[in-house]
Amino acid sequence: MDHKAFIAQLAPETLATLNTTENAAGLRHLAGHVALIAVLALWIAQGWPLWQVALIAQGIAICFLFTLEHEATHKTPFRSAVLNEWVGRVCGVLILLPFEWFRYFHLAHHRHTNDPQKDPELASPKPETWAQYVRHVSGLPYWASMARITLDCARGRMDAAYIPSRAHPRIIREARVMLVIYAAAAISLAVTPLLVWIWLLPALLGQPFLRLYLMAEHGRCPMVSDMLQNTRTTRTNRIVRFLAWNMPYHTEHHAIPTVPFHRLPALHKEMQGHHGVLEDGYAGFTARTVRDLR
Repeated sequence: MDHKAFIAQLAPETLATLNTTENAAGLRHLAGHVALIAVLALWIAQGWPLWQVALIAQGIAICFLFTLEHEATHKTPFRSAVLNEWVGRVCGVLILLPFEWFRYFHLAHHRHTNDPQKDPELASPKPETWAQYVRHVSGLPYWASMARITLDCARGRMDAAYIPSRAHPRIIREARVMLVIYAAAAISLAVTPLLVWIWLLPALLGQPFLRLYLMAEHGRCPMVSDMLQNTRTTRTNRIVRFLAWNMPYHTEHHAIPTVPFHRLPALHKEMQGHHGVLEDGYAGFTARTVRDLR
């Protein structure tokens, strides 16, 4: 059974319930995520005991806003379209990922998941050596790539086939606004280095954790079109599921991307026995990956 057959066998009322969005669940989850970032920022700013550890935790909390921005491209975290759009844009500013550009990049990834010729996530080769792996996990290639993409978007240089011409004005405008925000943040550093300690440095420290997490979504999965085979669901703890907005249920998300994050656990139960790639924790996947490096 492939993912299309799995969807077809679901009762219409079950599918309708799974696809139902709401504001309350998203707002509760967002409040918790924002509160975590705010508490960690206060911890760092006050120099409380183990503030160095808080730096890393803050970075993880900030970088995992990627999973919320990702969900916002699908318009599923909230019923409100306005909330989805603006939450996605704010997350994009915090992690240097232009929301309007990413929307089309990510939809192309869903349309062509694990297709070596068409999936934009496969445009950069996956790490095969220790040097490539360390470089990838460091997050430095991500920051360099997104800085280049943001600058290119601001200048109207977009040649990717997955970006429609009608979207160019929105993408250009958003990228330019982002650059203005970053310029203002840079100027503020002349007055106080606070942003370095509660945002910039933590983001650098947290990015490797996001890189490791993301590698498990499709890494080492078959290059086929069946979402039950080309995507991995990873069993993990509540903390990771919270930070990642339930995206460890990734097979479920790719099978039916219209299902909001808070209903993915229910979809996971419906999918029992149909997962092609199911992992018990991220440690096992990471161990197998590094074992095969040259």
